[in-house]
Amino acid sequence: MLTDAQTRALAHQFGTPLWVMDAPTIRQRLASLRAFDTVRYAQKANPNVHLLRLLREGGAKVDAVSRGEALRALAAGFSGGSARAATLAEAADADIVYTADLLDRETLDFVVAEGLVVNCGSIDMLRQLGARAPGHAVWLRLNPGFGHGHSKKTNTGGEHSKHGIWHADLAEALAVIQASGLRLVGLHMHIGSGVDYGHLGQVCGAMVDLVRHVKAAGLDLAAISAGGGLSIPYRDGEPRIDPAHYFGLWDAARREAQELLGHPLHLEIEPGRYLVAEAGALIAEVRAVKRQGSVPFVLVDAGFNELMRPAMYGAHHGMHLVSGDGRALAAAAPAAVAGPLCESGDVFTQGAGGEIELRALPQAAVGDWLVIENTGAYGSSMSSNYNTRPLIAEVLLDGDAVRPIRRRQRVEELLALELSAD
Repeated sequence: MLTDAQTRALAHQFGTPLWVMDAPTIRQRLASLRAFDTVRYAQKANPNVHLLRLLREGGAKVDAVSRGEALRALAAGFSGGSARAATLAEAADADIVYTADLLDRETLDFVVAEGLVVNCGSIDMLRQLGARAPGHAVWLRLNPGFGHGHSKKTNTGGEHSKHGIWHADLAEALAVIQASGLRLVGLHMHIGSGVDYGHLGQVCGAMVDLVRHVKAAGLDLAAISAGGGLSIPYRDGEPRIDPAHYFGLWDAARREAQELLGHPLHLEIEPGRYLVAEAGALIAEVRAVKRQGSVPFVLVDAGFNELMRPAMYGAHHGMHLVSGDGRALAAAAPAAVAGPLCESGDVFTQGAGGEIELRALPQAAVGDWLVIENTGAYGSSMSSNYNTRPLIAEVLLDGDAVRPIRRRQRVEELLALELSAD
């Protein structure tokens, strides 16, 4: 958590709103997953090139879910070409894996040209890739028929999820791989059980069953992936992931699958939120304080165009107030916190249905700073230019060093995209 002194110094030096990321926290989270053969960062959580470099230096690999994310990974020093690796073991440890449920035409050209291993979430992807590049290395992303998540909008399994090849269609997918000459690297399942280890055991069992089907079809595997979905405690008192227990369950599944196949299997995990969420904070300045009937509002200069999660699905983020004038803060009292956007939903303290929730905060004054915590995942990466608001700056703390890793965008840059079309 940022100290009051750090908050004041950063706000004065870089202005607000401001994203702040902490490098040591990211390194610690990465180190806690070292038991897995590969830690593959799901960069959609925060794809800043400087963070990608930090993780690459720590030995992580990277997942990309768009052509743009793959280009970011290449710019950060990760390598392509593994789809043409001599062995499937080499392909399993590729620097970059491209994961999607479809390939648009430009991206199909791109993954073939760059030789990116592709994690396929639909059979049409297999057909299109096989027609263009026989011999290309692929994973199969499978939907086991059940899912898990804190919101319907974050559930990545079950029949209401678009993600992955339906488990009952595995035989068809394997037949397409064989017919098109693609090379099967491994099976991937992204169901994200968090600290529900009973559910995680069900996921692991489903993976072993699917490996059994692959063997029955006469194919082989070099790897299995535990996918992502490792949670963090957004609220005080919520349980924290036990990385050793998480690995133990997946390692037991891996060993069972190895018995079926008769050779070792590479085991990877694909964390995003777990690596970066707790490393991030959003600093905003209090610009107005008012009461709407019985409801006190604290209005800050950051909106849901910066941090979308509360408006999108009622996500909870801790927050604390830092006095701007050095005064001692009064005792906490309930208040709602909202932003500047011309939208009723621009509220950081709301439930999943949009209902206002009050948060205990000291009496705020214009010029104070509000620190919104645990924003390192799906904060900056989901930001937008709604209401013609430029993207805000981002800085990286590493011990005593403070380094800008994204400058503040200017409105003129947004206008140039449109005026250049005249």
